[in-house]
Amino acid sequence: MTVTDVRKDATACTMEVISEFEAPIAAVWQLWADPRKLERWWGPPSYPATFVDHDLRPGGNVTYFMVGPEGDKHHGWWKVVAVDAPNRLEVDDGFADDNGVPNPEMPVTRMVLTVDAVAEGRTRMTIASTFPSVEAMEQMIAMGMEEGIKEALGQIDAVMLAA
Repeated sequence: MTVTDVRKDATACTMEVISEFEAPIAAVWQLWADPRKLERWWGPPSYPATFVDHDLRPGGNVTYFMVGPEGDKHHGWWKVVAVDAPNRLEVDDGFADDNGVPNPEMPVTRMVLTVDAVAEGRTRMTIASTFPSVEAMEQMIAMGMEEGIKEALGQIDAVMLAA
């Protein structure tokens, strides 16, 4: 399993998921920069993702959908806030309706990705999500966010081997 730690802080309304890979920083960054690689791991195994738009520039938009085992579609979006390739990506992350329109009834989180070398050929990836409130954090965790991201990250080693 690639996930080494999950840290939740209800006071700060944050959840960090830390994982490490036997790969250089550039290869880990490509997991985000290449939408075809991103598709191979972003959703949990039973909810594969398809990225429709993928513009990783400040102000850019990323849109995607995941298809569940019963054929149900779940749409999401990112609004890119900042990019410092290959070490940092910051986005607002939310849910959307079937037309890709952001769903105002669901919380928007700020997701910050950091990618750092920890040893020769070994890279740490931290995904830190900040929620707008404790209630939003509890809602997302109850929906399976923690389990889903751990399952999704567990697919990365296979993506790396296939690269």
